[in-house]
Amino acid sequence: MNIADSYRLLGLRTGASYEEIKAAYRRLVRQLHPDVNPNNERAKERFIRVTEAYRFLLTVVNQVEANRAEQVTVSDEAVPNATHSKPKTHSEPEVTVTRKPPTPKPNPVQQNPNLSFTDQYLKQSSYEQLQQLFKTKRFPRAIALVEGLAQRLPDDLEVRQWQAITYQRWGHDLIQAQQFEKARVYLKKALRTDPHNRSLWAEVERDFRRLEQGIYHRR
Repeated sequence: MNIADSYRLLGLRTGASYEEIKAAYRRLVRQLHPDVNPNNERAKERFIRVTEAYRFLLTVVNQVEANRAEQVTVSDEAVPNATHSKPKTHSEPEVTVTRKPPTPKPNPVQQNPNLSFTDQYLKQSSYEQLQQLFKTKRFPRAIALVEGLAQRLPDDLEVRQWQAITYQRWGHDLIQAQQFEKARVYLKKALRTDPHNRSLWAEVERDFRRLEQGIYHRR
């Protein structure tokens, strides 16, 4: 279960607050609880899924708050400069050991200073989900995810790029499936979404050539 699915199960917009999550869950529990719906397997199954989504979102929200508190604590703490060592003697030469700090793994997601911590966490999580959907070629699901994220973060240029790339990849896949008219629609949407992306334009132009070749050979 991912964040977007969990919000959707509770009938909430992505990024809803802690209080909104609690209120939505209480409302659904009153509707779906097995005591209210005896012998209703569908209501019971939905009750279980809603409860799982609620618990998952609480874990996410609590983790966000914990990370935020940890960042504040670390920024307020002074870093000690003094170190404890044994007294030096004339027979012991001074040895200085320099430890190279570990190289952090680069994060492909840009840090947007205009986003709240919660929105940045949502953006990072959505990017990871999007990459997984690309790998499994679940493009309609990827489009739903990135369009929801774009509605949440309409001014984030990176999200707009992801949205255009998702349209292009879906269009490319549709060409391979010989769904040429539908492919044309999504390739055009890719260009309209991110018209200044030169690398995207190059990919779309190649896809259009494949599309025209596919139409020609089908005739």
